[in-house]
Amino acid sequence: MFDVVFGNSTDSGGSRPSRRSFLRVGGLSTFAFGLPSLLRSQARAGDQESPPATAKSVVLIFLGGGMSHLDTFDLKPEAAAEIRGKYSPIATNVAGLDIGELFPKMAETMDKVCLVRSLAHTNTHHETASNWVLSGRFGSQFGDWPAMGSVAAHEFGLNGRTPPYVSIPLNPFFTFELGKSAYLGSRFDSFKAGDPNAAGYRVRDLAPTESLGEVRLQRRRSYLQAVDQLTRQIDGSDQLGAYDQYQQNAAAMVLSGEARKAFAIEEESDVLRNQYGRNTFGQSCLLARRLIEAGVRFTTIHYANWDHHGAVFDQLDVKSLDFDAGLSTLLHDLDQRGLLKETLVVCLSEFGRTPKINAIVGRDHWSAACSILLAGADVRGGQVIGATDRNGAFVTQNSISPEDVGYSILTSLGINPHKQLRTPDGRPVEILDSGRRIREIFV
Repeated sequence: MFDVVFGNSTDSGGSRPSRRSFLRVGGLSTFAFGLPSLLRSQARAGDQESPPATAKSVVLIFLGGGMSHLDTFDLKPEAAAEIRGKYSPIATNVAGLDIGELFPKMAETMDKVCLVRSLAHTNTHHETASNWVLSGRFGSQFGDWPAMGSVAAHEFGLNGRTPPYVSIPLNPFFTFELGKSAYLGSRFDSFKAGDPNAAGYRVRDLAPTESLGEVRLQRRRSYLQAVDQLTRQIDGSDQLGAYDQYQQNAAAMVLSGEARKAFAIEEESDVLRNQYGRNTFGQSCLLARRLIEAGVRFTTIHYANWDHHGAVFDQLDVKSLDFDAGLSTLLHDLDQRGLLKETLVVCLSEFGRTPKINAIVGRDHWSAACSILLAGADVRGGQVIGATDRNGAFVTQNSISPEDVGYSILTSLGINPHKQLRTPDGRPVEILDSGRRIREIFV
């Protein structure tokens, strides 16, 4: 929520604005605060050459906390007991490819998935490592570089009548919000969808059953005019008229039935919702599919609480059920609807877990080895990239960096990672300063 002041009305003491002089604007209107500027960015396309796009949309599933690679997708059954843990590998529908027994549904889906067992970096601090893998650039824990979703929002602008960058339920966070827009400005932050598994789920200001009369429509347009006027004052921009085309498009998104319908997850059948799983992660995956259909370019799903310093097996026994059903159903659903070939799905954590089980039957932070999953677009499914040593401690083949992952995601969207963007003070900054497209992953 934020406050917009109209006129010079003050309280009886004349020292500050009265309550009646404020319009309180929240929900999607907060997003609309910067929509005209975001739309203008689409018209200010850079002159740097972009690679050919192989994906129309991206779904980034972020397993915040650090999933244990040794208990999920990189098991070491021949290692000592204090390393291998309690789980056994199971065969998949790809000959010679085994994964952990926790994921029987994913085992039937691995022909669509490229499994990378060799993501490695050098930081074991949650916030710092998370910002690194979400942006593709190393910085401080406070997020010095814009998340890839924010870059996509900046480069694509408003596509149709839906926000370009959505986070479900919200941006990843630990002690504070991560995955933000950094120097690009808050107008390129994600639109927070909330928990689609909540009873009576509605996105604020987008309830599909909401009946808006003409008076209320005009009032909302007036609110947007006021907000956009304030935006121009802050930006110092004189490029727009009082209600130009950009503003009209921004208002159209806020008021559109398309935006409301995209989030109307209750329109899905009970059968399909049950297949995804009646939990936050499962319904987040289903909502992501709906957003892709509606034209959202970048969706982040945050499935948190993988930081298992203790009782790792007890916790994985529970969390794996939701993960297995949600991700496998998402991939099948996208494929059946013809959307997987134009959607890049990436699933990763900020780091892996220690090879040796600790004294409280947990695994601690470990950044020298981590597994990630990719599917869709031009990803070549049914293969494994990279390997770790016999204890799952260090990468022995084809080490992949967060920069490489970010580079691959951006180029799949047709964004040049070396394109220079501008900071508020006019300084040119490359989106990424290193990295390569991981060609082994793609067809």
